[in-house]
Amino acid sequence: MPTASVDTFFACSLMIIVVLSAMAATSKILNPYVENSETPNMKEKYSEISKNLLLYAGEPSGWGHNGQTKPARFGLADDAHEMPYELDIDKVCRLNSMNAFAVDYADVQEALRLPDASFHLQIKPIFNVTISLAETFVESSNTTYEFQIITEKDGAPIPAYLKWYLVVNNQADSYEPEFSEGTSFVSVTLSNSISCSALLVVFARHVYAAAATSFGTFQFEHGSVASFPNGTFLRLSPLNNSLNISIIHPDAYPSDAYALTFDYSCTLVQTINESQSATYEIKRFIGASPMVIVSTGWNSTVSFAEWVSYPQVPLLFGTVLSVSHSLSNTYAYSFTVIMDSVFYDCTIWLGGTAD
Repeated sequence: MPTASVDTFFACSLMIIVVLSAMAATSKILNPYVENSETPNMKEKYSEISKNLLLYAGEPSGWGHNGQTKPARFGLADDAHEMPYELDIDKVCRLNSMNAFAVDYADVQEALRLPDASFHLQIKPIFNVTISLAETFVESSNTTYEFQIITEKDGAPIPAYLKWYLVVNNQADSYEPEFSEGTSFVSVTLSNSISCSALLVVFARHVYAAAATSFGTFQFEHGSVASFPNGTFLRLSPLNNSLNISIIHPDAYPSDAYALTFDYSCTLVQTINESQSATYEIKRFIGASPMVIVSTGWNSTVSFAEWVSYPQVPLLFGTVLSVSHSLSNTYAYSFTVIMDSVFYDCTIWLGGTAD
């Protein structure tokens, strides 16, 4: 069997296993060197706690929707969930430190009621979408950029349909979906008469499971304009079906905001406009896809585009695990969770000593 066929078969099998086991949790001990009579009990205890954090909505159950509310009891489940391990996207957003309404680790630690243990959580897309600039072709009037897009999980290529958007000069253009066996090349052409910071947004949907849809972004410069890191000009905070924008650069002037998914896109309607902030209504689309929200604007006379995902992942909540944690009965529990009909990878670390 050709190598490409083997890779495709393996990738398909991998994703089918992911889908079939989406609601099942697996666990492992991070420290294989710690062996004592207490270890089995601690592993079982933390396993039940980690599951409960994803099955329980917390108190109050809707603490994620109100940016001023702190959880009295911690839980990430959607209070209107229809299946196990279905998380509330706003609770997840409030664990992202980039969100203006983020909860503090100390508040979560208190709500967990585990004074002697540390807590860490990571949520990320179900597979990786990696974008890199492969070639640039400059002509007299236009410049063409060729990008390499790789979809993979744990080193195995993921066959997927790709849908991409180019946000440039304060407008968002969409391109028709294409099939990729794991590595693909796409090209976009821009006029040399403009100079701007451009943003490429790529959605990848697994060929056998719409719920296994991931995304990637790539910011690049066109003309004489440098490409600034995301978050240079604006702070974008999605919560409770609203996009809250805070201006953090003195020369930034927001223009439009767009909601992008694999199947749909739209321009968001502004509901509040103040001197240093703005609010937009986020419409929810039918269909399984992460949402990427892009806000465009001007920095003096140059346009820019910045983005945030809703739910706001990938995220890593809690302090970075240190060597001392890995050597003191710290356990990792891995789950596949669902938010807005889309699968995500979730890992919870419990144990060690409280931070």
